[in-house]
Amino acid sequence: MSRLGRVVGVLLLWVAGSATAHEMTMAEMLLHQTAPSEFTWQWTASSDKRPVEFDLAPRWPEGCAADGNVLRCGERGLTGALSVDGVGRRYSAIMVKVEWLDGQTRVYTLTTSQPRVQMYGSADDRRGLWEIASAYTVLGVQHILGGYDHLAFVMGLLFLVGFNRKLVWTITAFTAAHSLTLASAALGILTLRPPPVEATIALSILLVANEALGSRPTLARRWPAALAFLFGLVHGLGFAGALKEIGLPQVHLPVALLTFNVGVELGQLLTVAVAYGVYRLLPRGAGWLPAARTAALYLIGSLAAFWTWGRIANLLLSAHT
Repeated sequence: MSRLGRVVGVLLLWVAGSATAHEMTMAEMLLHQTAPSEFTWQWTASSDKRPVEFDLAPRWPEGCAADGNVLRCGERGLTGALSVDGVGRRYSAIMVKVEWLDGQTRVYTLTTSQPRVQMYGSADDRRGLWEIASAYTVLGVQHILGGYDHLAFVMGLLFLVGFNRKLVWTITAFTAAHSLTLASAALGILTLRPPPVEATIALSILLVANEALGSRPTLARRWPAALAFLFGLVHGLGFAGALKEIGLPQVHLPVALLTFNVGVELGQLLTVAVAYGVYRLLPRGAGWLPAARTAALYLIGSLAAFWTWGRIANLLLSAHT
């Protein structure tokens, strides 16, 4: 297990980077229909304190023109190709959320490989299977790389198990569990309020860090796959909460759900692959490795404790409102 300490530096940088990765690469635009041919629009999320409009410029469909934050279109309404200049530079993806008069919401993702989206003047969604699949795969990757609590849990599992056969079963169990609850929640079969889910996710990180610090042959150390499956069910509900905010298309719904989960797994596997690569490359036998491993676990545990108290406080506040 001491060899695992070699990846401490990269893991800590990964956590710090992932905490801002989602914000640094994703921008969000909201279009709200107020009349058949009129919308209000605004950027609702940005990478940092720098205004989004410094780096991105919408190109509206032909017949549409913006006057400040009001977009006016002709008789055809919001029909035609919508794109954003600047995607792929500071921002790797743009999420466009359209709220129509009839109450329906549609979400579109623009990337360098998919730089424009076709609008049809209503909530009618005619996107093809490949367009849906590529968009939701990107969203899944973006979410896991920006979900620093989920990544902290994965890193806690790495420290607990190490790079051996048990890790394969542990990661597989985590994947199976959160895929199950993600699908159940996204399809409306299972519904839980976000505050208790988020608090439990933070507690799961704290528990895994504590188990990784110990040396006794506890159930978690003997059966890490069971632990990963149990908490994977809760993490899946967290992924489902994010997917609910993004929205699911009416067409190709199973494809969108599946590819979002695939994107989450790709981001998760990328984390493990980077950690393993550094594990193999760094020199062996350094005396500082056990101390570095312990320090990293204390850092993960301290962050988890901070998140836990904050989320429990939010839970209690929400219960009284």
